[in-house]
Amino acid sequence: MKATGIVRRIDDLGRVVIPKEIRRVLRIREGDPLEIYTNNNGEVILKKYSPINELSRYAAEYAETASTILGSTVVVSDTDQVIAVSGGLKKELLDKKVDYELDKIIQSKNKYLNDKKIIVPIISQGDAIGSITIIPKDSNRILGEAELKAAEIGAGFLAKQMDN
Repeated sequence: MKATGIVRRIDDLGRVVIPKEIRRVLRIREGDPLEIYTNNNGEVILKKYSPINELSRYAAEYAETASTILGSTVVVSDTDQVIAVSGGLKKELLDKKVDYELDKIIQSKNKYLNDKKIIVPIISQGDAIGSITIIPKDSNRILGEAELKAAEIGAGFLAKQMDN
């Protein structure tokens, strides 16, 4: 992404507006949490906060276990990028940005399933914070109830970890 510089003034309540163009590019929505911190150069840094990133170890262990048992690729993402993958597509998907289609499914908070892909949003305290996606290893294989339940269990487990 190209660096962008825009000057904004702080109002009397200490607020600053993040320009619409920057919010759009970074996919920052109203109500999204931001981390605010400083570095050694005196810069104030705003970073989109990913609560599920704190659970990356659990996400990786879930993906590994589910992938081994199901024989499928298992992907865990937050609302911006893939944070854990296990299975045949690991190299292609790890750290990949969430595309428009997946973002739409996550924000809808509804499961998506067809013969070739299952997506279950991870919902914590009413907020969509990510998703579990299961993709079959063999393109001729059809996903079923077992894969759906595994994705629901993973999404529920990660959501519970966020609540604790």
